[in-house]
Amino acid sequence: MSQPKSEVPALVVTLVVMVAILGGAFWFLKDRVSLGGLSGGSQPSDQTASSNQSGANQPIQGNAGTSAPMDFGGVTDVPTGQFRYGGSTAWAPIRGVASPVIQSSFPGFSLLYTESPNQAPGSGVGIQMLINGELSFAQSSRPITASERQQATQQGITLQEIPVAMEAVAVATHPNLPLAGLTLAQLAGVYTGEITNWQQVGGPNLAVVPVSRSEQGGTVQYFQEAVLEGQPLSSTVQNQSTTTAAIRFVSDTPGAIYYASAPELVGQCTVAPLPIGADPRELIPPYQSPYVPPQNCPAQRNQLNLQAIQDQSYPLTRPIFVIVRQGDPVSENPGTAYAQLLKTDSGKRLLNEAGFVAVQ
Repeated sequence: MSQPKSEVPALVVTLVVMVAILGGAFWFLKDRVSLGGLSGGSQPSDQTASSNQSGANQPIQGNAGTSAPMDFGGVTDVPTGQFRYGGSTAWAPIRGVASPVIQSSFPGFSLLYTESPNQAPGSGVGIQMLINGELSFAQSSRPITASERQQATQQGITLQEIPVAMEAVAVATHPNLPLAGLTLAQLAGVYTGEITNWQQVGGPNLAVVPVSRSEQGGTVQYFQEAVLEGQPLSSTVQNQSTTTAAIRFVSDTPGAIYYASAPELVGQCTVAPLPIGADPRELIPPYQSPYVPPQNCPAQRNQLNLQAIQDQSYPLTRPIFVIVRQGDPVSENPGTAYAQLLKTDSGKRLLNEAGFVAVQ
């Protein structure tokens, strides 16, 4: 029997309301399932966290846990468990390239990259977290300082540094700055405030805008010792919290100059790495010749001059270290194993891929 005409609109409205309610319930439950982590997909083993699990900014890393396993030359003393590590940002390329392979080769060796919740990452911060017991081992781009050793000793801790690889510190400018390179003395003058215009070193009539990261970083401390010979940075130096922010600043500022770990800087499309040398007639590029101009990037990128790093003809080279608490199995065992894995033939290949040269 047909419905009276007056009841049809009411029935249509009721059906529309019911469809809307059911649709809303579906999307609500869908979001709840997704937020609850039930939507599928495995979590990587080499995770990132702040020391209090607050979700601090993560460094650039590869797809951890997705690389094929490799033979690490008979290293057997690899502990099982989850181990926190962190520190120098110069290690970020290694964390991206090597850590995923180590994870897939040793699934029980779970590495959790950990940052301080209230300080930017760096060698000094990582070593301090190691002393405080917040890390199992630290990654550093400089040796342990006397004050760090003293602080550790006062707490009954002996710190040990394990050299793993050699790397370079590169210097980069805005890509449109016409400059053949800088000597170490000129570079020092730029950062101590003696050189304020690029005309003073053969460039255009343009103000120099030096840029640096926080002095907590190992790269900054190395730069002050190796280039500035202990002198402080000029008050005119612009501080940037991260290398990413610094690169963005330099690419937007025609007179800017910045220094950082070479693997983080040389392949960038928006800045130009400079040849450096003790003698103006012997400037050594941190990249392989020929130079790749910005307009060819990202189809082509500058590659690191690993030969100049290995033979140290490029003047700004330095060792990087794994730091452990000696005699503490929770620290020494995973940290030593991590360093040993990187010193195998497979580890050396991974270090080269990341832009580093393994130490013998």
